[in-house]
Amino acid sequence: MLNTLGNLLSLTTFGESHGLAYGGIINNFPAGLTVDFDKIQYELDRRKPGQSAIVTQRKESDTVKFLSGIFDGKTTGTPIGFIIENENQKSKDYDHIANSYRPSHADFTYDQKFGLRDYRGGGKSSARETINWVVAGALAKQLLSTIEINAYVSSVGEIFCEKPYQALDFSKTESNEVRCPDAEIAEKMIERIKEIKKEGNTIGGTITCVIKNVPVGIGEPVFSKLQAELGKAMLNINAAKGFEYGSGFCGAKMTGKEHNDLFNEDFTTKSNLSGGIQGGISNGMDIYFRVAFKPIATILRPQESVDKDGNPVIVEGKGRHDPCVLPRAVPVVENLAAFVLADLFLINKTRNINNF
Repeated sequence: MLNTLGNLLSLTTFGESHGLAYGGIINNFPAGLTVDFDKIQYELDRRKPGQSAIVTQRKESDTVKFLSGIFDGKTTGTPIGFIIENENQKSKDYDHIANSYRPSHADFTYDQKFGLRDYRGGGKSSARETINWVVAGALAKQLLSTIEINAYVSSVGEIFCEKPYQALDFSKTESNEVRCPDAEIAEKMIERIKEIKKEGNTIGGTITCVIKNVPVGIGEPVFSKLQAELGKAMLNINAAKGFEYGSGFCGAKMTGKEHNDLFNEDFTTKSNLSGGIQGGISNGMDIYFRVAFKPIATILRPQESVDKDGNPVIVEGKGRHDPCVLPRAVPVVENLAAFVLADLFLINKTRNINNF
């Protein structure tokens, strides 16, 4: 299984939803960083289940334990190993799908690829895997202390936060359970998710991420363009269906005259339809992108499906599931972005003798 994220700075993970633990190994993290463990736990707490009425009620403390690579509170330059123990599995909730396939889930494809699957909570296909990514990204955030990364829920179904990100106060993102900094729109989003939950259904939407203070020059010009590395990371998130940065798909409707970002004398640009990236390299302007998420595949309603032998069956989700992935995916987006930037930042140190 190809199970490593990153190029120079890399993360290799292990664990299943109903196994003993999740964990990972981070390679090539620089030595000498004083680690703020509270900040890492804070990011995990933002992602963990059971934190509000609009997410799964699985109860997990999601406490990370570091096994190596940190001594006397500082990174040593050796591989950083960590684990997060699973504490609240209810595997019997999945007995009914041991031989059946849930529509739009990974059950069928895992069975066909590997010849067997861990049906308990989806095994390795569970979004609980993202807990590993948050640990790695939370460390990367501390490495990039001058860079600001803010993600927020920008739509739920047909409800959109239409204010430009420049008009939003990101300090208010954590003030509501849906993580939208527009309080009025947030209330509408929350009510919609609650309605969907009562129906035993799920709903999707989008998350927007804004990255400020990225220096010029981050990103490799050909096969590891900054936008490509960000897109790859985001599209690995469970339920992610689309990625766009800068003008995105709207740019396809414009002319070059409309779309070009003209320079100011200080090398900033008058507009930022490029989304802070040109030629695959950061240009010093704000980087902003949006990730689209589908409705979660597991719904608490009967659906027609088939079993392993192709026989018609009715499957219905049981147990504890998110009606909407978005609130808990916000920290995942932020911390993945941080990890990608840290990886490319370290690579960039080797590109010019003046970087040393």
